[in-house]
Amino acid sequence: MLFDLDGTLVDTAAEFVVVVQQLRAEHGLDTMDPERIRASVSNGARALVNLSLGIDFDAPEFESKRLRLLELYAEVLGTAAAPYPGIRDLLDAFAERGIRWGVATNKPRAYAEPLLPRIGLDCPSLVCPDDVQDRKPHPESLYLNCRELDCAPHEAIYVGDHLRDIEAGKRAGMYTIAAAYGYIEPGDNAADWGADVVAARSEDLYSLILND
Repeated sequence: MLFDLDGTLVDTAAEFVVVVQQLRAEHGLDTMDPERIRASVSNGARALVNLSLGIDFDAPEFESKRLRLLELYAEVLGTAAAPYPGIRDLLDAFAERGIRWGVATNKPRAYAEPLLPRIGLDCPSLVCPDDVQDRKPHPESLYLNCRELDCAPHEAIYVGDHLRDIEAGKRAGMYTIAAAYGYIEPGDNAADWGADVVAARSEDLYSLILND
C-alpha cells in the first residue's frame, strides 16, 4: 500500500500558507487567499514561489527566492502538519493485518524524512526524488518502494492527489486511487485523471482499500 505524502497522507498546507505569507510580507505584498495557496501545495516549492511572488521560473532571482521559501519552511516543518482524518486508523489496520505500506513523494528527503516522525508516523518505506533518477510521474519511485517492501508492483495500490501520481501508479501497473480531498488546482478534477477509483474524503480510504 503506497501513498503520496503532501495532500494524500499528510495535510501540510497550513505550514505552506504561513511560509508563502511570510515570503510575500518580505516583499511588501499583501496576504494571499489561504485556499489558493493550499490548492498549489502539491506542485512544489517552485510553483509556490511563482504563485506567491509572480516571478517567472527563468528569472535571475528565482532560485534565491526558492531557497528562501525552503528556509522558511524548514523553520515550521512539522509544527502544523497532521495525518488526514482516518489515516491513523487505516495504518493501525494495516499493522493488524500485516499489510506493508510506504510513501513515494516528490518532496525532498531533507523535509520528508524529519516530517514523518514529528507527526508520529513510522514509515517502513520512504522514497524521495533524492533516491531515484526520475521523479514522478515516472514510476521509478514506486518500483523502489516495491523492492523495499518485497512486493510486486501489480500487487500494490497507490494513492495520490495529483495527475502525476495516478500516471506513475498506472505506468507501474498498480491499482490507483485519486485523493480528491487533497491539493487540487482550480479547474482540475480528480475524476479526470483516469484512476481506478476516486476517494472524495480521506476517511473513505479505509473502506476502499480494506473493503470493510
